[in-house]
Amino acid sequence: MDVSQFDFDLPRERIAQRPARPRDSARLLEVRADSLADRRIPDLASCLRPGDLLVFNDTRVLPARLTGTRTSPSVAPEARNQRTTATIEVTLNRALGGGQWSVLARPAKRLRPGDTVTFVAPEARARVSRDDSLRAEVIDRHEGEVILAFAGGDTALFAAVERIGTMPLPPYMGRDADAADRDDYQTMFAHVRGAVAAPTAALHFTPRVIAALESAGIARTFVTLHIGAGTFLPVTAPDTDQHRMHPEWGEVPVACVDAVRATRQRGGRVVAVGTTALRLLETAALDDRTVRPFQGDTSIFITPGYRFRAVDLLLTNFHLPRSTLFMLVCAFAGTARMQSAYAHAMNSDYRFYSYGDATLLHPAPSPPPASRGARGAHLRHDGGGLG
Repeated sequence: MDVSQFDFDLPRERIAQRPARPRDSARLLEVRADSLADRRIPDLASCLRPGDLLVFNDTRVLPARLTGTRTSPSVAPEARNQRTTATIEVTLNRALGGGQWSVLARPAKRLRPGDTVTFVAPEARARVSRDDSLRAEVIDRHEGEVILAFAGGDTALFAAVERIGTMPLPPYMGRDADAADRDDYQTMFAHVRGAVAAPTAALHFTPRVIAALESAGIARTFVTLHIGAGTFLPVTAPDTDQHRMHPEWGEVPVACVDAVRATRQRGGRVVAVGTTALRLLETAALDDRTVRPFQGDTSIFITPGYRFRAVDLLLTNFHLPRSTLFMLVCAFAGTARMQSAYAHAMNSDYRFYSYGDATLLHPAPSPPPASRGARGAHLRHDGGGLG
């Protein structure tokens, strides 16, 4: 599928730099097959029906951007006792187990297996101590990513990044994260540490909105998908068949499976809050529209033509042009419809991307069962009994 059909121009001033204040004052564009409606997040309860189920991603974003200094044994015989240094910036991407992480590094070409990187807080670079530093060894370089082994394992890593890391804001914001982003870039449901990007559709929810949804008879449940830094990488291939999705770890617990089953039995709809919740539910879905417990990696890549099995509605923010997420919403609601909705949003001063406004998408008519539109649903099941 030609990637250019998912392109559009967005004025830079439409990119939100901060979330709405309060969060639930953000705008909401409801996209139906035959209409567009301008709403606000508090209107969500009236857009849904009693018996519907909201599925949230409860991942917690790590302050995953780190800056440090590389120390590398020289390979030159005459300088065997000397060590060379260089400044390195990394963004944690995906946990590999045993304290090892795949990271995006800049400049990655300076890192070699055996190198040591010492990370410190920005304000502590001139006075590194045991308490404000974190060490890692370079294990390997693979397909543009670097594998690091952190001293002390994940426990030490999680503790250290809270002290010395910064929130990994998307690069399109064009600014460094500050103290406000520690709270702004975290949902009210953030619980399970491991993401390096926020499930941004849930950033709009507040206790007031949740109370209104509960009063309207709308239930909620949770999945966990640890979003990697790869979510911000553009699709550079000219055709979707040539694009490789980065795997992300997720879990659909038994409680979520039971909630989806109960929702179907009472005639309610499953509403994914964000593309991350949708991708994980679709990974765990069967052809009869049931969902099974799941734990493992998913690389599902959803493009137009895909037949959705688990999700009936999608609440999501506005997405980047030529991105896998814009392709996903086009698959869900129709490419022409989404292009029209985005044009309306731009002309109506909606705020775009992570800190921007939201859309509530109703599905396009289902494609024929034999159509193609998903690939990369490469699943690795961990934990045995959850497969």
